[in-house]
Amino acid sequence: MKVLLPVLFAGILLAGCSSADSPALDPIPGSITYGGQPRTKLTKSPVGSAVHHQFYNGTGQRVEETYILQPDRSLKLVRRVVGPDFPD
Repeated sequence: MKVLLPVLFAGILLAGCSSADSPALDPIPGSITYGGQPRTKLTKSPVGSAVHHQFYNGTGQRVEETYILQPDRSLKLVRRVVGPDFPD
């Protein structure tokens, strides 16, 4: 019983954790998926691989995006960081 109670409590706490709660990132001009998925498929990369992409937006800020390769070989945008080209 002493072991079961902490495990049950931890399970209840972890049940509330989900990436579905975070808002989806919409592609912006310069994103790989802006205007739809790319025509070429990443056939040699394993599913779940991270794909990193850097570009400059219309205001000259550097944008770094991270995508995850899905089982259907599409890319899912999971992270975006916008900042100055040269941080102070």
